[in-house]
Amino acid sequence: MIQENQSSVGQSSSHSIQNEAKKIMLTSGQEEISNSSKVVTSLIAGAVAGGLAKTIIAPLDRTKINFQIKNIPFSFHEAYKFIVISYKESGLTSLWRGNSATMARVLPYAAIQYTSHEQLKRLLGVETNEDKRKHPIRSYIAGSLAGVISTSLTYPLDLARARMAVTHREKYNSLGAVFRKTIKREGLTAVYKGYFPTLFGVIPYAGTSFFTYETLKRLHHDYYGPADPHPLERLVFGAIAGLLGQSASYPLDIVRRRMQTQPGSMTIFGVLNKVFVEEGIIHGLYKGLSLNWVKGPIAVGVSFTTFDLVTKFLRDLSFFTGF
Repeated sequence: MIQENQSSVGQSSSHSIQNEAKKIMLTSGQEEISNSSKVVTSLIAGAVAGGLAKTIIAPLDRTKINFQIKNIPFSFHEAYKFIVISYKESGLTSLWRGNSATMARVLPYAAIQYTSHEQLKRLLGVETNEDKRKHPIRSYIAGSLAGVISTSLTYPLDLARARMAVTHREKYNSLGAVFRKTIKREGLTAVYKGYFPTLFGVIPYAGTSFFTYETLKRLHHDYYGPADPHPLERLVFGAIAGLLGQSASYPLDIVRRRMQTQPGSMTIFGVLNKVFVEEGIIHGLYKGLSLNWVKGPIAVGVSFTTFDLVTKFLRDLSFFTGF
């Protein structure tokens, strides 16, 4: 009889705890939604985050690519001169040249990357802060694999964007023109030119970026409790993540840009050796990194913050909680 009473008390206590947990989730706006709803909201939020971040830093991106593909020294003064000359010769909109190709690439890229990252965290068992603490390597792998998947599915669009960014409008007046002329002159496989250095670079870049951002959010949770970080705190976390991610993979970014925009057959080690011999390590393999330290943290900070805020907004909507 005593055991039955203890059992009933235990069950009642268990139900009470579960009910309290549900109340906490409901009051904090974190209702459980289906995985299909998570996928849809991640795709939408990822596209918005990627598009906004890339549009903001497009002029700096175009400037960086111009120096990456040429054997000319980089300095902020020279970068400023490039922007001014582009503006005087072709107008303000020239600073966003190639941004349509960027949007065509970055919207699906960011949508796929963020969605893949969420699903990979679920599959690898690193969704919660406790999981991330126990399995930091799995958390890093989730970010790296998300980058690999999104890069592989959208790479030709990245090549088209790079070529449009460094040529005059007369040569490539549209995204379709890039593909038509590239395939006609260099063959079908040319649309994946520079793919492998990009892939090798995105593994440390995406892994470091996602891992750093998620780790900083977890530390914030451990120190301040369950309250969400302020948007400005998210921006700072994203900026730090972007800074570390860009630095970890930058030489391979130089290689992929050279392979994407220059004719002829090239290898990763061939390009690395050529840049090293002719331009050196700092002025060659890390050319433009200081500019990346400006635009990278801005882009990644805006992207991560926008994704988190848009995701939360969408998942608080009754439409998606019942999806």
